[in-house]
Amino acid sequence: MLMVMSSILMVMMISMGLILVCTIISKKSMMDREKMSPFECGFDPKSSSRMPFSIQFFLLAVLFLIFDIEIVIILPMIIVLKKSILTIWFTTVSMFIIILLFGLYHEWKNGVLEWAK
Repeated sequence: MLMVMSSILMVMMISMGLILVCTIISKKSMMDREKMSPFECGFDPKSSSRMPFSIQFFLLAVLFLIFDIEIVIILPMIIVLKKSILTIWFTTVSMFIIILLFGLYHEWKNGVLEWAK
């Protein structure tokens, strides 16, 4: 019990020491307006704002990412086909693809795939 308590105390002391050192090192010496402002290729970021990011593009990108990951999940299923029982494998793959198609249908019905509105 004494060994556990001393280990916990040692870990806490090392952690607190590292936190203290990082806090001291990370202090900025000069808070200059020019150094703290973002650099935008010579443009003043307060006067010229960018156009807002399209949420439609973001949703389409997330949808692409989801289906890209699904392809990575589907590819090993082909390799496993030789070593598994065919009916169980077919049922698993069919359910997986049906769930994907239901998700795609849901996105299509919500209008995520349409650009012009």
